Order: sequence, then C-alpha cells, then structure tokens
Amino acid sequence: MATYYDIHPKFHVAVDCIIFGFNKDGLSLLLLKRNMEPFFGAWSLMGGFVQNDESVDNAAKRVLREYTGLNEVYMEQVGTFGAVHREPEERVISVAYYALINIQDYDKKCVEEHNGYWARIDELPHLLFDHEEMIEKAREQMRRKASSAPISFNLLPELFTLTQLQSLYEAIYDCPIDKRNFRKKVADMDFIEQTELIDKKSSRRGARLYRFNNHIYSKSLKFKL
Repeated sequence: MATYYDIHPKFHVAVDCIIFGFNKDGLSLLLLKRNMEPFFGAWSLMGGFVQNDESVDNAAKRVLREYTGLNEVYMEQVGTFGAVHREPEERVISVAYYALINIQDYDKKCVEEHNGYWARIDELPHLLFDHEEMIEKAREQMRRKASSAPISFNLLPELFTLTQLQSLYEAIYDCPIDKRNFRKKVADMDFIEQTELIDKKSSRRGARLYRFNNHIYSKSLKFKL
C-alpha cells in the first residue's frame, strides 16, 4: 500500500563547503579539481551527499574532515540551493556552508589526495554549477558576521601582528583601512592581548605579537547582557 511519501519524488541532498583561508596574499578558497566523472578536470567546491544516518550539519562536518583532516572548525550555514536544473545529471538540492580555517593547520596530504588546491579569492577559476553564487553569498554573510563577532580570528594563527590583523580585515571587506584608526579601535578591545613576544620574520625591527582571548571576550558579552 502506497504511503504519503511514496507518491512524491525523491531528490539527492548534498552539502558544499566554502573553505576560506588567509595568508599574506589575502583570502583564499580551498577548491577541488575533479578527478572523477562527470565533469572530470572541472573546478568545484568540496562537497558530498548527505547519508541516511547523518544530519545535514554532520554531513558538512564530515566532508570538511575528509578533505582537510580538521575537526572543531568554525562553520556556518549559508543557505539552500535548489534550482531545478542546477546540476544536469540528477536533481540535487545542496546546502552550502562556509568554514574559516588557519591556512597552516590543515592536513596537506589529505588535501593532495583529494586533488585540492588553494586559489586566491580574486583569481578563482570558473566553477561548476552554482558554486560561484554560493561563494558570493558566503562572503556577504561572513562580512556581516565579522562586523559584530570575532569570527575572523579563526583565520589567523594563535599569535599574530596588528599588520596581519589589519590585512585580514582589508581582505574580508575588500577595501583599505586607515592604519591609525584601526589601531585605535584595537587598543579599545581588551580581548586582543599584547604579548611579550616579537615577530622578527616580517621586519628587521620586529613586530609585537598579539593573541585573541576568548575568555575575556565571553565575559564582556555576559556583562553587556
């Protein structure tokens, strides 16, 4: 006897991960050069299908782990993409997520095995399906969130210089920031701690290293409430 579910069509459900990293060249995305059919040799985001025994969120975490070797990564859902002909082979509805990782922390061997490559955000190749639309929406969402929450620190090493921090925000918002005003704002943020350590790689004089203190940041939120 047919049930209510039997009379409706079945679709594939996928997740796509927009993985951001940051280095001296600016923001980059971790892309996949497909070594499988269909679309062998084409560029795409890293993704996969949701399995019977997992939630959509857990599927995204699994895909991120499989491709980068990382757990406990900052990740946020961007939205659902379900145009009828978004994939020509089958009807596939995809839920997109963006993730922020320290570009030095991922498992390089794991990425190489999956034919993954970092591409600068301003030099992206043409991507399959609606992946470019996903990226644009992810960037918009990241900009909004970065203006009110310290998510950008997920892209930095534990210790960073103020020049690195400013460069990161310039990359996120794709515009220059006045150095003096930026440093005044940072000085008012007690959760950005100055350390006694000096980074001598960036200049002869060296630059003071800082760190983000999540404990102090969390306490300041509680106080505001």
